Amino acid sequence: MASNEKGIKVAVSGKGGVGKTTLSALLCWLYARERKKVLAVDADPDANLGSALGFSPEELKSLVPIAQHRQLIKERTGAEPGISGQMFSLNPRVDDIPDRYVLEKEGIKLLQMGTVTRGGGGCACPEGTLLKHLLRHLVVKREEAVVVDMEAGLEHLGRGTAESVDAFIVVVEPGQRSIQTARDVVRLARDLGVERVYAVVNKVREGQEEVLREQLDFLPLLGVLPFDLEAVSADLEGRAVFEASPRLVAAAEGIKEELERLLAR
Repeated sequence: MASNEKGIKVAVSGKGGVGKTTLSALLCWLYARERKKVLAVDADPDANLGSALGFSPEELKSLVPIAQHRQLIKERTGAEPGISGQMFSLNPRVDDIPDRYVLEKEGIKLLQMGTVTRGGGGCACPEGTLLKHLLRHLVVKREEAVVVDMEAGLEHLGRGTAESVDAFIVVVEPGQRSIQTARDVVRLARDLGVERVYAVVNKVREGQEEVLREQLDFLPLLGVLPFDLEAVSADLEGRAVFEASPRLVAAAEGIKEELERLLAR
């Protein structure tokens, strides 16, 4: 697998509430446990990855999402964020951002992307341009294992960024709306030239797995994460999921192994 040399790059997507942040945090922790450098990228507007990784509310308050860093955006693009009709750089410098604008804990660096609040995430504006350029840099240039916790859509990914991701993982929960979202994500990913799209099913109760495998026959299934009350409690209490739920850790280990097996083909 070529990603062994530069660090694996994984994007995790899915409908809101399905548990993609849980899976993202588990993968980050498993790679960090192997003493790999890990960059956890929170690209979901809800921004819950830091809590799932065990960062305290006080720590997270000190981390300003990149999209809200007005001075940084102006410095790098030459334009004031939130103002229409300006000229701005389409190639802003971003290489130092993953080292300067992060929190770090136990080998995991957390970077919060934030979201553009006007005109949509794909708008031709300085903040949108900086975020897209930064995401491409993280996926294409960085040496760490990079895990991106994304929102359900892939609209803010350019073709070059998407093609450089080693794997897209769509997290699904038992339910037809979540499965339809998975179909939509697969279509978007394929439109961007991405072929390595996989599914993980979360919140699986006893007796559901076989039915879900049949309903997800349109993409490879890496594995399932069981419904686990300890994970629910961890989320409510703001504790790291990998400290709270040994069952989920064991399931995530199997998912990671299957992913690496498929990528090594």
